[in-house]
Amino acid sequence: MRPGSAAACNPRPYPPFMLWPLIGLWKLITLVANLIGIVLSLLIGAVLMFVGFALTTTIIGAVLGVPLFLIGMLLFIRGLW
Repeated sequence: MRPGSAAACNPRPYPPFMLWPLIGLWKLITLVANLIGIVLSLLIGAVLMFVGFALTTTIIGAVLGVPLFLIGMLLFIRGLW
């Protein structure tokens, strides 16, 4: 690589392959937060976290509760930032 080339400045222009699902989920959460607004995304995120936590306390509902809690947490965090 030459010192002035773009590859020398940015050796890894794309994210690693294993992070694509997380990046895609974050972009989806961003789209939802932009469509419904910040305050409503905070409210929906808090409700999803509460429902996910309530389902997780029952052993059978943990299969749905953990992903629901995580999606609610991402939506809540995206609403804050």
